[in-house]
Amino acid sequence: MTKFQHLIILITISLGGCSYQNELVYDSLDPLENVNRSLYMFNENLDKALLEPAADTYDYVTPRPFRKGVNNFFNNAKYPVTITNDLLQGKGKQFIQDTSRFIINSTIGLAGIFDPAAAMGIQYHDEDFGQTLAVWGMPQGPYMMLPFLGPYTFRELIGDAVDGSFSPLLNLDNSTGKITLNLIDQIQKRSSLSALEDELYSSFDPYLYIRDSYLQNRKYKISDGDEEDELSDDEFLDFEDF
Repeated sequence: MTKFQHLIILITISLGGCSYQNELVYDSLDPLENVNRSLYMFNENLDKALLEPAADTYDYVTPRPFRKGVNNFFNNAKYPVTITNDLLQGKGKQFIQDTSRFIINSTIGLAGIFDPAAAMGIQYHDEDFGQTLAVWGMPQGPYMMLPFLGPYTFRELIGDAVDGSFSPLLNLDNSTGKITLNLIDQIQKRSSLSALEDELYSSFDPYLYIRDSYLQNRKYKISDGDEEDELSDDEFLDFEDF
């Protein structure tokens, strides 16, 4: 057997191994993968054209303490959503802590620009209605990549819609102020992701990297960091036929 024939065999085995590996890593929670990948590319091109340049400019012209203050302000402004979901999930102790945190930062912290509650040892929590629905037993449903909005599952999409309807930032009477604040919030969020760009684009498949990171992050939040309490994938499969 010639060296050329050996090479052909090795290439064939390698390609077969890749195909088999792709079959193994296929996630049944992503039945819309072909559509999702197309929408991912749409969002990626939009990000490259608009959000990334805006975030890079924001990082360049604003000092780090200013960006920290802006991030604190938006976290505090949306904290009533966390407090409400504390109640809905039956987390009484956390509800008291988060209410105290919101009051302290809204007053002493000058509308949340500063975070004196953290210095007092009052921990920040991030609860949303998607997590509440999971606690109530709703399966997560299929994974979806939405245009402009990014990754979701069906359950988190419902949760986000409910949270948004009660979010102070989305219910301002002043439409100009509402648009301005939410635009700054989006740029701030994109700015905070800049540090992950190298890791994302160096991954074998950025789409899978985002999908798997998103699903793992949701499981982590729902279980409050306790993997043993995570809902099993079998419970999620009931919603695939939606």
